[in-house]
Amino acid sequence: MKAALDEGVHYANILTVPAYCVGDIAHHISQSTYNMCKDDVVMAAIEAATDVMERSLHAALDRFTDVYQPLALATGSTAAAAEYILELDGFNAPMVVDLLTRRYHNFVQLKPNRSAAAELHNCDFMDMAYRGWKLVDKARRMQNGLQGPIVPKVAGFAIDLSPIHENEVLMNPQRYAYPACAITVRFSAMMRLSDYPCLMTSEPVTATMMTNIIALEPQRPAAPVRSCKDCAAASLVELHHQYCQWREAV
Repeated sequence: MKAALDEGVHYANILTVPAYCVGDIAHHISQSTYNMCKDDVVMAAIEAATDVMERSLHAALDRFTDVYQPLALATGSTAAAAEYILELDGFNAPMVVDLLTRRYHNFVQLKPNRSAAAELHNCDFMDMAYRGWKLVDKARRMQNGLQGPIVPKVAGFAIDLSPIHENEVLMNPQRYAYPACAITVRFSAMMRLSDYPCLMTSEPVTATMMTNIIALEPQRPAAPVRSCKDCAAASLVELHHQYCQWREAV
């Protein structure tokens, strides 16, 4: 740590990069990940979102002009993918935020001694879906009644959602429930991911990109980010945005 400080690395970055590593190695590469991904539909959702990200990044590869654009597209594309998968079963981010917020108020009464991290991943999931909803909703409006695929954009770059339609599991939910009634299969898989959305957001990709960005400007603190996260829980149901001290990044 002293060597890093002597080289001019900001102390916030000295904490941030190892934190990325701990999360990825101790959390994502785990037995619980394996157990969750044994479910075909959960795994298919992760794979489809990852394919959306990969295809969107490759398509924009020769048009990036700064290091933050690939990061915006990587996270924006998976957010749009998450929202789009929810919409396949007739759900969307506002519905999910309402559901999980109602559950939160019940949960604090049922389990007042619960872990401080209990709702952490639910919040990550809601933020991801809410961001995706804004992107997909705008793309739907721009269709103006015309036929063709929905093409959301983030930072001016198109998001290719076609891998979702190419995913055999996601396109055949009738294989995973009574066929005539398989209308909540994909949504139920997404609810499993709401407890663990890390491979859909995708945290390994974010951590890698942010580590590279930090390496380019080690003297500039990369976390906590001093900007409003536009948190889903405070945007759609609750009214407490004014209490967040995002400028101070507390």
